[in-house]
Amino acid sequence: MSTPSPSQSTITGPACLWVISGPSGAGKGTLCDWLCAQHPEWYWSISATTRAPRAHETHGREYLFWTDEQFRQAIAEDGLIEWAVYNNCTYGTPKAPILERLARGQSCLLEIEVQGALQLKAQFGSQAQFIFIAPPSIEVLRSRLTARQTNTADDIENRLSIAQEELAQQHLFDAVIVNDDLATTKQALAKRIATCL
Repeated sequence: MSTPSPSQSTITGPACLWVISGPSGAGKGTLCDWLCAQHPEWYWSISATTRAPRAHETHGREYLFWTDEQFRQAIAEDGLIEWAVYNNCTYGTPKAPILERLARGQSCLLEIEVQGALQLKAQFGSQAQFIFIAPPSIEVLRSRLTARQTNTADDIENRLSIAQEELAQQHLFDAVIVNDDLATTKQALAKRIATCL
């Protein structure tokens, strides 16, 4: 599967597309949970993935857990607004729920990996807000991934290698927030969002 070619998309009305991205283990999920509690009127998109669910994960809650065949079909039918291969698994965002809600004036929140975020930036440009959540260091990132106890040693090393590449692209985002202290990070994220509403 080759990555999609971006096409220009347009947001009309008061809605905003918020895209939170960054390396695995940076804290994106925790921050998005908090954002949704602060903004219950937003729609939080559920991504699809071909990776196996972790012990605490449920289909339709954390992810849509699809087979390779389901992913290929969604790609063939132009059913994804973005998709990419990350750590040997495919991830993507179903298109219809996003475009339908934006058309109705409802803001949407996406927590996605960096390749997909940059695909959306090529589509939406300044009409969306792209925020990169960075770890204070690779060493801290390693500690966080290890503390999860859901990844093998090889998987952690793969994620850290990918993280180095992703960190090199953070300048392409509208804002970069370093997640060192969670309370401080939340304040910075809230301030960024307030300036764009």
